[in-house]
Amino acid sequence: MNPTLKKMTIVAERVLRDKLIALIRKEGATGYTLAAVEGEGSRGVRASEFEGRNVQIETIVSAETATRIFDRLAERYLEAYAVIAYTSDVEVLRGSKFVKE
Repeated sequence: MNPTLKKMTIVAERVLRDKLIALIRKEGATGYTLAAVEGEGSRGVRASEFEGRNVQIETIVSAETATRIFDRLAERYLEAYAVIAYTSDVEVLRGSKFVKE
């Protein structure tokens, strides 16, 4: 049976892209998927030409890694930036490739 895995999704301001990728890699993610996105939330519409579109980063990680990433996001970015992060349980073929040994 595969270990318990989480799909973690982070949607944030474009300016945080490289910092967020570095954070998830440092905390143990073995890879990620990145997309440019736009939308509207509690802070209104975000996607001016100056700021660029928001980024959405998805990664599959262990529950422990997801918790560490959540903690770092809260410490560093949630107060000053438009960031949303959430997880969902997933079952993945070859799930062991998503967890560092």
